[in-house]
Amino acid sequence: MRLCRQDYARLLGQGEQVHAAYLLIRDSILFTDRRLILVDKQGITGKKVEYHSIPYRSITHFSVETAGTFDLDAELKIWISGTAAPVEKTFTKGVDIYEVPAILTQYVAK
Repeated sequence: MRLCRQDYARLLGQGEQVHAAYLLIRDSILFTDRRLILVDKQGITGKKVEYHSIPYRSITHFSVETAGTFDLDAELKIWISGTAAPVEKTFTKGVDIYEVPAILTQYVAK
């Protein structure tokens, strides 16, 4: 979490707090008390970065797919109002994927 605060502090609004942050294979996902922030590193070096800010009220539904015997990665899919395809993020082995829907439910169900 400390890495997240240092690296992404400029993205946060006044008083906005990071509830949880996950480092994915290359990207990051941050759950704040106001929105979901997706950090998409692009290119070979990853120096070019695209930030997606998704208000929780825009999330229509989400799904979590747990890791299996041969597929070791877990997946999160988030459907956003006004888009047909979901945003998909892959979590590597070692992440407690069950934390993610608990966090999303806390904010989306408001």
